[in-house]
Amino acid sequence: MNDSDSPTCRWGILGAATIARKNWLAILNSGNGIVKAVASRDAARAQQWIDENQAQHPFSVAPEAVAGYETMLARNDIDAVYIPLPTGVRKDWVIAAARAGKHVLCEKPCGSTAADVEEMIAACRDAGVQFMDGVMFMHSDRLPALRDVLDDGKTVGTIKRIASQFSFFAPEDFLAGGNIRVDASLEPLGSLGDLGWYTIRFSQWVMNWERPSAVTGRIIAQTETGVPIEFSGELLYPSGPTASFYCSFLTEHQQWANVSGTLGNVDMRDFVLPYYDSELAFIASNAHFETDVCDFRMERHDTRHAVSEYSSSHVNAQETKLFRTFAKLALGNSPDDHWPRIALQTQQILDACLESARNQSREVSLG
Repeated sequence: MNDSDSPTCRWGILGAATIARKNWLAILNSGNGIVKAVASRDAARAQQWIDENQAQHPFSVAPEAVAGYETMLARNDIDAVYIPLPTGVRKDWVIAAARAGKHVLCEKPCGSTAADVEEMIAACRDAGVQFMDGVMFMHSDRLPALRDVLDDGKTVGTIKRIASQFSFFAPEDFLAGGNIRVDASLEPLGSLGDLGWYTIRFSQWVMNWERPSAVTGRIIAQTETGVPIEFSGELLYPSGPTASFYCSFLTEHQQWANVSGTLGNVDMRDFVLPYYDSELAFIASNAHFETDVCDFRMERHDTRHAVSEYSSSHVNAQETKLFRTFAKLALGNSPDDHWPRIALQTQQILDACLESARNQSREVSLG
């Protein structure tokens, strides 16, 4: 399976996407993976992309440029493929990769619809290969630390509300069609798919994957072709908590999440893309309100919780751990059904939010 006796996952990258540059470094630092080849419709473009990345963060053996995705999938020296291709064309290539016996890590949103994702997952299951989406924060050491606080019974208490926002202010040329994220044929879900995927995933993680009983959604702004560029949603859970999210290409960069309960709340200001630092943190707040006749005092009682974890594809960064974890599953030929299951759940909730938004924000039941 491998080029040497050491366990090494041989990666192929389909498409020279910008996000793949970050993951090039993550694979390099994973310790159990190498980029073996990069495919593009144009081999010269793939070679230029390789040369630029190799000049900054080189593999000991430079990856090969491949003309055509089919050629990449036909190679017998590729164990897994990373697929950052646009959502609108991704399904066919995920299915083709699975049928070629390649493990599949794909970008999000995984598909244009939940039905597409079900087909993709079924193909991977039938082929006995791993399927996983590229949500990096799922692999951070910060999440187990946050779980400990949420479950300690005294910091947050009973969870009542989850709120999150992921947004950035896109330049004019982006919104005018200069970026595929507003192209209805390539990225039909717009900001909901690109950013809302993370906010929905965070709420689902907090709720230990409890399925919402119902959702509502609202398209606040969209392109002339119907691509959402500003969206808000609400999730209602059978056990009682509610969650709201906001995702937008029209609001300056924010990526915060807050979990509120009967005793306090936790606040995370960079839950998707960690601030450039050697620590990842969140703040637990247990404010105390005092009154004494005319004196009213709101006392701040904050506790900072941090884990030692670098950002920017460092050896222990969340994206590096993503590729390390995936490679272990691929090398062990032991697919973990948790990852495709939560990807499908995220897509189903996203679909329901969009259905609501396109029907005057009527509540949609998830059963």
